[in-house]
Amino acid sequence: MKPAISREDLLKLKFVSGPDISACGTRVAYVRTHIDEKSKEYCSNIFMSNADGSEQRQLTFGKKHDNSPRFSPDGGKIAFVSDRSGDKQVWVLDLVNGGEARQLTELRYGAAGPVWSPDGTMLAFTSRFTHDEDRELLLKVRTDKEKEEENKKKREQPVVVDRLRYKSNDAMGFVDGKTNHIWVIAAEGGAPTCLTDGDYDHNSPSWSPDGTTLVFSANRDRDTDKNPSYADIYTVPSTGGEIRQITNEVGPAGNPKFSPCGQKIAYVGHRAEYLGATLGRVWLVDATGGESVCLTGQFDNTVGDTTGTDSRYGSPGEMLLFSPDGGEIYFLACDQGSAHIFSVPSAGGEVKQVTTGKRHVQGFSPRFAQGRLAFTSASLLHPANVYLLEGEEETKLTDWNAEWLSERELSEPEEFWYKGADGWDIHAWIMKPHGFSTGQKYPLIMQIHGGPHTQYGFSFFHEYQMLAGLGYGVVFTNPRGSHGYGQKFVDAVRGDYGGNDYADLMAGVEHVEKLDWVDADRIGVTGGSYGGFMTNWMVGHTNRFKAAVTQRCISNWMSFYGVSDIGYYFTEYEVGGNPWDNVDMMLKHSPITYVKNMKTPLLIIHSEQDMRCPIEQAEQLYIYLRQLGVQTRLVRFNGANHDLSRNGKPELRLERLKHIADWFAEYL
Repeated sequence: MKPAISREDLLKLKFVSGPDISACGTRVAYVRTHIDEKSKEYCSNIFMSNADGSEQRQLTFGKKHDNSPRFSPDGGKIAFVSDRSGDKQVWVLDLVNGGEARQLTELRYGAAGPVWSPDGTMLAFTSRFTHDEDRELLLKVRTDKEKEEENKKKREQPVVVDRLRYKSNDAMGFVDGKTNHIWVIAAEGGAPTCLTDGDYDHNSPSWSPDGTTLVFSANRDRDTDKNPSYADIYTVPSTGGEIRQITNEVGPAGNPKFSPCGQKIAYVGHRAEYLGATLGRVWLVDATGGESVCLTGQFDNTVGDTTGTDSRYGSPGEMLLFSPDGGEIYFLACDQGSAHIFSVPSAGGEVKQVTTGKRHVQGFSPRFAQGRLAFTSASLLHPANVYLLEGEEETKLTDWNAEWLSERELSEPEEFWYKGADGWDIHAWIMKPHGFSTGQKYPLIMQIHGGPHTQYGFSFFHEYQMLAGLGYGVVFTNPRGSHGYGQKFVDAVRGDYGGNDYADLMAGVEHVEKLDWVDADRIGVTGGSYGGFMTNWMVGHTNRFKAAVTQRCISNWMSFYGVSDIGYYFTEYEVGGNPWDNVDMMLKHSPITYVKNMKTPLLIIHSEQDMRCPIEQAEQLYIYLRQLGVQTRLVRFNGANHDLSRNGKPELRLERLKHIADWFAEYL
């Protein structure tokens, strides 16, 4: 028998992302990321493949981060982002004449997201700065000495806070006061021009077909701290000028794209009818403004990909795109554990599924070319590859993980459904342990996803393969609150955390423990974020589990409200209250309220720089349990935020997996 997937196999994974296709449709560029064997750091490079999958050509080299490749309209150049010179900047690679890549931007705080103008003479991109900074100073790259002086000032000076939102999980600490702005620069170089101003974030710039206008999303006229996810669509002349507001709605609006005729703008958003649980929709609005029309109102799934996996890295690609003739709008959406490309007529009509099979499509190229579309897609037994879609035909262009995976014995997750609370149908998967033998009994670990508005699905999960390799069965489910099963299903958890969602999960335990190979006396549970909340809730409401591991958890909604970077609105959105008007209700839904019931050996894993679920959530729980004499351990990871298990430092990810494996080995 082949060896199973091991913890160390994380270092063998190669991740593909961010595909683009040349206008002639014959070449596809993408990002391939690997973990350097010596430094244990992520390294990302740009690769290019022929449309038939032949001649995988590496375009950039070195142990840095190259990403966001974008072909010029004539296909002769590729713009990309790289940190090879220090801060991330936009670079251009000449595919015709060859030679070294040329650095295009030299902005003080770097640049990101390059987008070519239709005629190939200009590039739009984003760069961050503080709104009152000297614009001339922004055009000069910081020296190492200046960076050290800035860091020294941060360490030694007090932090003055006068905003509601003053820290961020992405920043791994305090926000720096900088906001995202849209710039343009000539493709041949020169001084860039900033098109936006103010203390607001401006995102996702996209060109009009005639190159005279850029469309973007921003929140420029509301209290951005109160509702940070809310945004509207705006346009601005590409040569600079008046910023024009196109939409004026409640809720988020993003990823705007001009129609090929330039008269319409499509975007993704919702009207916050169910607050954070509202399904994202595709909308269409006149390019001059007016009332938006929802094109996917009858499509009962969210636009975008919310599928959980620990085996991808980098920006996946686009999720909204017009067909070349403007008659169709293509978008990404979740559906019962899968994520697929769908289309909807821009004039309104039926939504159609474009890609097929049980899979996890993660993103696609920003254009069709000669009827072809590039996209990335993963499956239960394989991390993502790059594919080419032409009509109904698919061509697989990459297979970077094939060799080492062929040397491993994988456990194939088996899909099943069971009845949850109120007779609702709940979707789940179960994995048999490595070396499974009929007639034997095996321990089982239940995994609970975060969100809660995400989904498990048909995607490769290294951690679950590792646990199966260690001799455990693994079960993972999509209880109510998960995306992929309609608006009623995803909204059902709001105001009921620890209610029917808990009942859904426990019904899953009751279902799988009846299997003849599952040892019902050796079942463990683990999860992160909302999954950490639910792990805490479970061990406070049942002694059914032999061992538990709670990760980046929530234990106390009362304190979470004030310490999380999203706590002050997420708590009101999801739990339905605040600490001054709804004390009893918030305590009722807080796992720490039931700490005296907790008897299950509990490992608590948390990151020091987690601003989403700050580490004080773990500290409270740990001290309470130790004081009560419960077997518990707290493992704190410095240098990591809420995303440790997904894109944290590889060495820390390995250490995390070791602690999980050791805990379950001791108690299961």
